[in-house]
Amino acid sequence: MKRLPRGLSPALLMTGMLAASQVLAQPTGLWNTEDHQGQVEISACADKLCGDLVWLAEPLDVDGLPKLDRHNPDETLRSRPVQGLRILWDMQPAGDGKTWKDGRVYDPESGKTYQGKITLEEPDVLKLRGFVGAPLFGRTSTWTRAQETEPLQP
Repeated sequence: MKRLPRGLSPALLMTGMLAASQVLAQPTGLWNTEDHQGQVEISACADKLCGDLVWLAEPLDVDGLPKLDRHNPDETLRSRPVQGLRILWDMQPAGDGKTWKDGRVYDPESGKTYQGKITLEEPDVLKLRGFVGAPLFGRTSTWTRAQETEPLQP
């Protein structure tokens, strides 16, 4: 069995490994929204992060047609399906290894776009903050990492 280098205690080694795992954790991947009514795929978009709404618990309207982005302030975009929309973009690393800021968040239920930031609280817990002006004036949603995309509704 190899011995640890002189002065490197097991506790120090474990602390370093824990810190490295926190830095390596990324918010990329599939996330369940707070109400579990949707899933968002967060991915790298150049040197920033973006996110697409890839699954909805109820993707169809009362007529059995795909739900549309009907609240979008741009009338030319109101005919596009909500499922598949990019709802996060321009999230930039804040430098602490767990926060991405200065991004945008689109809410298809209201048609409004907010300033946003995401914070990886734990490897499988993400906090999304949407706000106007300052983060003080906003709302935070807690998302959990999904293992796989939910099955499509019949």
